[in-house]
Amino acid sequence: MVSSGKHADGWRPAGLKLDQSYNATNATGPSLRLSSSTALLNEIMSRKTNIVSFAVIAVTLSMTFAGAGSSGAFAQQGESVDNPQLSLTEERVPVFVSEEVAQPLPDSSDNQQDSDGDKLRAGSLKKLIAKVPTPDQISPEMECLAGAIYFESRGEPAAGQLAVAQVVVNRAGSGLFPSDYCGVVYQRSQFSFVKNGRMPTIKRNTIAWKRAKKIARIAHEGLWDSNAGDALYFHAKYVRPSWSRRKQALATIDTHIFYR
Repeated sequence: MVSSGKHADGWRPAGLKLDQSYNATNATGPSLRLSSSTALLNEIMSRKTNIVSFAVIAVTLSMTFAGAGSSGAFAQQGESVDNPQLSLTEERVPVFVSEEVAQPLPDSSDNQQDSDGDKLRAGSLKKLIAKVPTPDQISPEMECLAGAIYFESRGEPAAGQLAVAQVVVNRAGSGLFPSDYCGVVYQRSQFSFVKNGRMPTIKRNTIAWKRAKKIARIAHEGLWDSNAGDALYFHAKYVRPSWSRRKQALATIDTHIFYR
C-alpha cells in the first residue's frame, strides 16, 4: 500500500521521485527571473536619470537665452549700461588707547619772555635801561651780579656798568672760573669789595641799586652788546697790577681797562 504525505517544499503526489535534473531546473529558474527583473529595473532608472538631466539642461539653457535677450534689449535702446564696479577697500580697524591723549600747550612763561624780549628793544642803552622793569625781588644769582655792578661801578656811566656785568657773565660761562654768578663774585681775591667772603650792605632804596638790577638783567639776557666783548679781567685806570702785563687789553671804558 502506498501512502501519501506533504513535503516541506509543497504538496506532491506520493511516489514521485525527484531526480537530479529536476532539482537543478527548479533551483535555477527563480534566479534567472530575478536577474532579468533587476536588469530591467536598472534600465528604467537609467532612462529616468537621463530624462531628469535633459530637463535640467533645458531649463538652464532657457534661462541663459532669456538673460542674453534681456541684455540685448538695453543695448538696442542706444544707451550703454555700465555695471557699477564695487571697489574693494581695506577695512580699517579703529585703534583705541587706554590713556588720555592731550596736546601740550606752549609754556606761557616762554611766550611771555619772548614777548618781553621783543618789547625791550631800544635805540640806545639809556633808553633800554628805562624800559627794563625793576622787580622788588630777584634771585640770589641775579643779586650777586647786580651787587658786583653796584659796588664796582655804580658811579660810572651805563656803558661802564654794563662792561663790569659782562665780565662776570663771561667768567661764569668760560669754564676757567666758577660756573655761577655768586661763585664768580665770591671767589677769593677777585673782587676788592668782597671782604672775608661777604658783600657789604646794599642800600636797596637808592636809584643806584635799582639801576644796577636793570643792567644785570640786560647783561644776563644779552639785550645789549657791551664794548667789553669777551673780557675776563678789568682793573681801575689808577692802578697797574702785575698780571695786566700778561693779558691782552681789549677796551678802556670810563675808569676801567678790560683784558682778555
